[in-house]
Amino acid sequence: MQGYKYSAWDGTQGIDLDPEEILSELADDILERGDLRQALRRMTQRGMRGQNLMGLQDLMQRLRQRRQQQLERFNLDSSVDALKEALEEILRLEQEGIQRRLDQARQRTKPPAALDTTPEGARDRASAGSRDQTPGGDESAAGSSPSSQPSSEQPQDGLDRDQAQRLREFMERMAAEKLDFLKDLPPELGGALAKLKDYEFWDSEAKQKYDELMEQLKQQMAQQMFQGMQQGMQGMQQQMTPGQMEAMREMLQDLNQMLRDRLDGREPNFDQFMQQWGDAFGPNPPRSLDELLDQLQDRAQQMQSLMDSLSVEQRTELEQLSQSLMEEMGLQNEMAELAANLGQLFPQDRPGNYRFRGDDPVTLQEAMRLMEEMARMEDLEASLKRAQTGNDIPEADVEAMRELLGEEEAQQLENLRDLARKLEEAGFVQRKGDRLELTPRGIRKLGQKALRDIFEKLKRDRVGNHELDRRGAGGEALQETKPYEFGDPFLLDLEKTVMNAVERAGPGVPVRLEPVDFEIYRTEHHTQCATVLLLDQSRSMGYSGRFLAAKKVALALQSLIRGQFPRDNLYVVGFSAYATEIKHDDLAKVTWNYDSSGTNMQHALMLSRQYLARHKGGTRQIIMVTDGEPTAHLERGYAYFSYPPTHRTIQETLREVRRCTREGITINTFMLEQSYYLVEFMGQVAKLNRGRVFYSGPESLGQYVLVDYLGQKRRKIS
Repeated sequence: MQGYKYSAWDGTQGIDLDPEEILSELADDILERGDLRQALRRMTQRGMRGQNLMGLQDLMQRLRQRRQQQLERFNLDSSVDALKEALEEILRLEQEGIQRRLDQARQRTKPPAALDTTPEGARDRASAGSRDQTPGGDESAAGSSPSSQPSSEQPQDGLDRDQAQRLREFMERMAAEKLDFLKDLPPELGGALAKLKDYEFWDSEAKQKYDELMEQLKQQMAQQMFQGMQQGMQGMQQQMTPGQMEAMREMLQDLNQMLRDRLDGREPNFDQFMQQWGDAFGPNPPRSLDELLDQLQDRAQQMQSLMDSLSVEQRTELEQLSQSLMEEMGLQNEMAELAANLGQLFPQDRPGNYRFRGDDPVTLQEAMRLMEEMARMEDLEASLKRAQTGNDIPEADVEAMRELLGEEEAQQLENLRDLARKLEEAGFVQRKGDRLELTPRGIRKLGQKALRDIFEKLKRDRVGNHELDRRGAGGEALQETKPYEFGDPFLLDLEKTVMNAVERAGPGVPVRLEPVDFEIYRTEHHTQCATVLLLDQSRSMGYSGRFLAAKKVALALQSLIRGQFPRDNLYVVGFSAYATEIKHDDLAKVTWNYDSSGTNMQHALMLSRQYLARHKGGTRQIIMVTDGEPTAHLERGYAYFSYPPTHRTIQETLREVRRCTREGITINTFMLEQSYYLVEFMGQVAKLNRGRVFYSGPESLGQYVLVDYLGQKRRKIS
């Protein structure tokens, strides 16, 4: 025996949607409004609660929560603070290196008698000599040649007191100038880094960290504008060579030439541009100039969002740093022209800023990635909003959802995208051009659901079929018996017949039978039935779910008749200002009339008589579902409307009731309203026609109608 393990839903389990469940969930919406596409759109918005399927509104809420989490987690200003801290570390190392070099020079230029000849002093001199390995050495720092300035490893015996004094004073003057230079650096990050460009460091570690910081910033700025480019922009350890920067400058010039051509109305040569520079854009290069421009504009907007999201002080720092780096790379003119061209091609408002208020620090590169993530979440939310209005969900949105939120949300979005496809594959809907329509199979499914919904209530309420004793022929035999009468089907109950003879004549053999002894089984009597269901489509039927209930009844009757009474006939007629037949395949799509005033019962009854005149035998009946008295009738073929109803409208309607009565047509009316005038009018209809009037609410309408229909269908022989 196979075992099964059950667990609570945690969002990680896959969802395999059943097309019948989807159609069942859509049923009431389709019946109420008559628009399959709009019903699918609303399901896409709200999801399917019983199937753990989130809707677009839920997914957009998760995107907003994700954005809020990022805003509450990170401190964007720390991206600039981290750069300033790196600069402070470089300056600290350089200042310490200057002081160390000065101390070494003073130690070397002491008179020989003052030298510390202890082992500790020797070790100190050896250690100082090993630390004194800067780019350019002491000679470059002091501005003298090796012959005029001894190294730290040379003995100092060759220097007289005056030479040593001059050398010491020179080193002190150079150290003071460097310390003053560092002290007078601009307070702005960009200005400070720019002034350090031509500065000759005395500390090798400070020099290395400065070069690494500048290279990192150059690559980050390049990546910010040209994300995905390969040459010199992906490895943080590899420096951008002058040749690479020159190639970037040439590429920007060619790009600006294409933009000038576009602005001047000429056709840019994008293919030639990609032949020369395509390898720089990685494995997925742009396929058109428009795609490239969209990417550039997105990056520019993300950078602007980063600027706008910083505090005023940090924004100024980063702007100056960007300008300084562009000048350092020799790209300031090309970048300025590119920004101006993009501004002309994409005139629009400034992108939004983000109010980060968390504590977690981020680097500048992480801040740029964060801006990209925030922009992608906004773009995805905007795309989902468009999908709410009926647009298809593209595959790119599913992938974006997977990258931004995770696999669960991506699977949910994919299931929403595939709702219509699953219904198509199951044969419930079909496409006709841009429209989605229910197939006959889909309509039958809706009818079966309506019938099931109604009979579930009947079963709970234990409502019977209102059977009547009546003679008839044909049908199935029952367990009840009766004495045989001329004309009855001869379904003999032999045992009961023999017992009747024994009781009459007494025991003994042979048993002689008389006509009075014959006992037969009762049979069901089936009649054919032609029914016209009149659906009030006036404006008031759209309130409080009345028309939805009436249409579910119509579908349930249609399903019942086709399934159990295929020889019967059912017509559905909708009426408001005029009456018109509703074809079976169109029944699920009809709705109440928003713009048409009037309840023209006269025309509805007239049309019903014409349909029922085609059927001469069996039961002929009209089932009318309405919520108001007649307010319109036909005058010379046109609808005449008046509210309150005129005496003539009432009389013309009652005249049609009399005609139905003369032709043997029963009118059963189901009223969804109980106003005084309506009750009075329906009393006159019942009196003239000897039909029945039921007062009901939308929630119990189906029970009454179907019970009455079945009551007309099955009677027992008496």
